[in-house]
Amino acid sequence: MVKFMKSRKAELKQEGWEKRTTIGEPKLSEIVAEYRSLGFEVWLEPLNLDELDQKCQKCYRLNPDKFRTVYIRKKRC
Repeated sequence: MVKFMKSRKAELKQEGWEKRTTIGEPKLSEIVAEYRSLGFEVWLEPLNLDELDQKCQKCYRLNPDKFRTVYIRKKRC
């Protein structure tokens, strides 16, 4: 019997996180600061090339460690 493994993306969604963008510095820090100033929690995930379409993968493959996927959710009380 094969065990069903929930994807990381599905886990984050279940926890209330919403995917916003995948980006690198210097814009990454700017986006994180902006979302935090608007009252959101911010979570950064390493780049997952499997979640990108083929066209985008070509650019990201050159330096995948440079990029992060930004997730946000409203702050919890």
